[in-house]
Amino acid sequence: MQSAKKPGLMVSLIPVIILIFLLVINVIIFKDDATGGANQIALLTTAFITALIGIFHLKVTYDHIEKRIIHSITTSLSALIILFVVGTLIGIWILCGTVPAMIYFGLKLINPAVFLPVACIICAIVSLSTGSSWSTTGTVGIALIGIGETLGLPSGAVAGAVISGSYFGDKMSPLSDTTNLAPAVAGVNLFDHIRHMVYTSGPAIILAVIGFTILGFSYETHSLNTETVDLMLSTIQEKFDISLWLFIPPIIVLILVRKKVSALPAITIGVFIGIITALIFQRDMMVELAGGDSSLQAYYTLITKVTYEGFIIDTGHETINSLLNRGGMSGMLSTVWLIFSAMVFGGSLDATGMLEKISSAILKMVRGTGSLIGATLGSCLVLNATASDQYLAIVVPGKMFSDAYDKYGLDRRNLSRALEDAGTVTSVLIPWNSGGAYNSATLGVATLTYLPYCFFNLLSPVISLLLATMNWTIIKKIEEKEQL
Repeated sequence: MQSAKKPGLMVSLIPVIILIFLLVINVIIFKDDATGGANQIALLTTAFITALIGIFHLKVTYDHIEKRIIHSITTSLSALIILFVVGTLIGIWILCGTVPAMIYFGLKLINPAVFLPVACIICAIVSLSTGSSWSTTGTVGIALIGIGETLGLPSGAVAGAVISGSYFGDKMSPLSDTTNLAPAVAGVNLFDHIRHMVYTSGPAIILAVIGFTILGFSYETHSLNTETVDLMLSTIQEKFDISLWLFIPPIIVLILVRKKVSALPAITIGVFIGIITALIFQRDMMVELAGGDSSLQAYYTLITKVTYEGFIIDTGHETINSLLNRGGMSGMLSTVWLIFSAMVFGGSLDATGMLEKISSAILKMVRGTGSLIGATLGSCLVLNATASDQYLAIVVPGKMFSDAYDKYGLDRRNLSRALEDAGTVTSVLIPWNSGGAYNSATLGVATLTYLPYCFFNLLSPVISLLLATMNWTIIKKIEEKEQL
C-alpha cells in the first residue's frame, strides 16, 4: 500500500459508520425504494469520503486508490454479465410459459389437510422459477394468506410458511439477484455456489416442511375456498398453452449444471431453448402481444423487447400482472449498479488499508474455521439490523472476510454460502429492514408475528454454524471442485 502510515481502527470505522448512517436515512425516507438508487449513492458517497481520508490523512496516492477500485470492479465483471443474461432468461421463460407452468402446477398442489407444508412448497417452486422471494410473497403469498384465513389458520403460521418457501427458492435460484451477488462478491462460480448451499439449505427446508406438517395437524381447518387460486389458474391457462413440455428449458439447464458447464453458457443456452419453446407452444399469445401481427419481424421485435425490457402482459388481474411482468436486462440494472457501487466502496477501503484493519480486528477473535464462518454469519446479521438492507449485508462482509478465507486455506465457496445463509434469509426477520418491512406490509402480518414460524430462515444460519463448528461440508482451498 502506497501510504505514509497505516490507519487505526477508529479511523477505519469512520466510513462504515457514515455508510450505516446514510443507509438508515435512506430506509426512513425512501423505504422499499432505497435499493433503487439511494443506497448506491450512499456507497459512492462513502467511497469518496474514504478516498479523501486516504489521500489527506493517510497520504495514499490517488493513482493507487483508482487502481484498487478498478481492480475491485474488474473482479465482478463476470457476475455482472451473468446478471444481464439472467434478466433475459427470466423474461424469455415467462414468454415461453415455463414460469407460468411452474406456478400453475404448484397451485394445483393445494390441499386443506396439509396446507402449511404445501404452501411452503408452492412458494419454493414459484420463487425458484422466478428468482424473487418478494414477487412470490407479494402475489402467490397474498393468495395463500387469504386461503389460510378461510381455513382458520393463524396468519403468522401461514406467513411463516410462505416466507420460508419463498426465501428457499430465491436462495437456490440462479435467477435470483442475491444468489448472483454473493458469489460475485466472494469470487466464486455461480453454480458452484448453488451446489455448495445444498448442504445447509437442503436440511433447513426439509426440517421446515416437517415442522409445518406437524404444526398443521395441531390446527382445526375449515372448508377450503379457493376462489382466488381458481382465478389465478384460469387466467394462466387462458393466456398460456400449459403443458409439461414447458419444463424442457429448465431441465436442459439443470443437465448442463450437472455436467459442470459454466454459468454463462448454460444460462445463455437456456435463453435460446426458451425462445424455441415460445415459438412452438405460445404462438397465439405472441401474436396477441404483437398486436395481431404474425410476421417474422413481429416475432423478432417481441422477443428482442422481452430480452431487454422484460415480459409485459395485461391479463386483467393485477395479481397475475405483478407476478408475470418482470425480467429483461433493464430489470437487473439496479442490482448491477449496486454491485458496481459496492465494489467502488470496497476498493477504496482496500486501497487505504481500512478494510484490512477492520478485518484484522475481527479476525483477532477467530481461532479456526468455525469461528471464522461464525464471524461472517454474525456480521451479516449485524449489517441486516444496522444497514437495513440484505444486499449490503452480503457485500460488506464479503469484502471484509474474503482474504481471511484465503489465509485459513478455505475455498471461498464457504464464504459465499455463509453470506447467503445469514445475509439473504435474516433480512425478512428484522422489522426495520427493507425485507421485513416489505413482507410485513405485503402480507398484512407483523414481522414479530410471523418470525417464530419462519423455520427455514431461522434454521439456515444455525445449520451453517453447526456444520462449520463440526467442520462438515467445509471445502479446503486445495480440494478439487470434482469432489463436490
